Amino acid sequence: MSMLNLAALDRAELRRDPFDHLVVRNAIEPGTLEALNQDYPQIDKPANYAPEDLRYGPRFGKLLEELDSPEFERCVAEKFGVDLAGTRKTITVRRYSEPSDGHIHTDHWSKIITLLVYFNPSWDQEGGRLRMLRCGDNIEDYGAEVPPLGGTVLAFRRSARSWHGYKRFDGERRMIQMSWVRPNRYAWCAQQSARFLTHSLKRLARVFS
Repeated sequence: MSMLNLAALDRAELRRDPFDHLVVRNAIEPGTLEALNQDYPQIDKPANYAPEDLRYGPRFGKLLEELDSPEFERCVAEKFGVDLAGTRKTITVRRYSEPSDGHIHTDHWSKIITLLVYFNPSWDQEGGRLRMLRCGDNIEDYGAEVPPLGGTVLAFRRSARSWHGYKRFDGERRMIQMSWVRPNRYAWCAQQSARFLTHSLKRLARVFS
């Protein structure tokens, strides 16, 4: 049985306000979502992990395979009207959010498309709801807000104005993050360096807090 509902992705509307993005609310069916959460990795720190560094159940592994498949990539490419052939793909898994997460940013310039898959069965918190913003300095000026409810897929095209962020949340916020990255080696190395710097600064902040 397929983990992803590609038909729902195909039907989703590509929204232009405040930048190109789409939200698929039922990309994973409720029964499948429960099984995926049973197989979710046992992560105990607020950090992003590559799948190969984690242990998880077979159903979660099958979802990762579907996300990494050529068929899924074609669906995403068609929705945004971009050519993703030859790009590099990154996939990370996260379980916890910390107060330093969610700051307003546009994503690294090397990225073409960013895609998030959420797993929390419910969400009644004000914080942690990702906002698609119209500027880089006002978290309240947003065109769309997406709570991290399980079964939701959010994807957007990275640009100089793809500002996004969320109000602080400290707790469990399960997600997979995927990015299609420009295929040249310089772009890849620049993204990895930026990620390392961000993680290092967060670790220092925790040490001195």
